[in-house]
Amino acid sequence: MFWVNLTMQYAVREGARYSITGQNNLDPATANKQRYEAVLQKISDSSVGLYAMVSPVIVVNGVSQAQASYNNNMFGAAGDIVVLQVNCSWPIITPAWRLMALLNPSKQNHVTGQYTFSVAATMRNEAF
Repeated sequence: MFWVNLTMQYAVREGARYSITGQNNLDPATANKQRYEAVLQKISDSSVGLYAMVSPVIVVNGVSQAQASYNNNMFGAAGDIVVLQVNCSWPIITPAWRLMALLNPSKQNHVTGQYTFSVAATMRNEAF
C-alpha cells in the first residue's frame, strides 16, 4: 500500500514538473498535441503502470476534473500557481485488512476493501 502511495506521489511530482514547462510533446497523439494529455501521459509513465490501476481522479486547484472536461487550460497559464492532486484507491488484499473490514464496518474504506489516498504537488508555471 505504501509503495503504491509513494510511487503515485513521485508520478504526480514528475507530472507537475513537466506541466510547469507548458510543453505538449509527450502527448501520444501524432497531430494536434494537447498539453493536458502530455501531462497525464507523464504521470502515467512515471507511475510504473500503477496509474491505470488506482482509479485516478484528477483535481486541479481544488476542482475535480471529469475526464470529459479535460482541456488545455486545466493546468493553468504562464505564471499561475497550480495544485495538482490525484485521488486514488487501491484494493486491499492483505487478509488482516479484510478481517478488520469485517470487524469494523464503520470505516468506509475498509468496508469497500479499498485503501484511498491522495497525492499532490504544487508548482508555479514558468513563463511559456
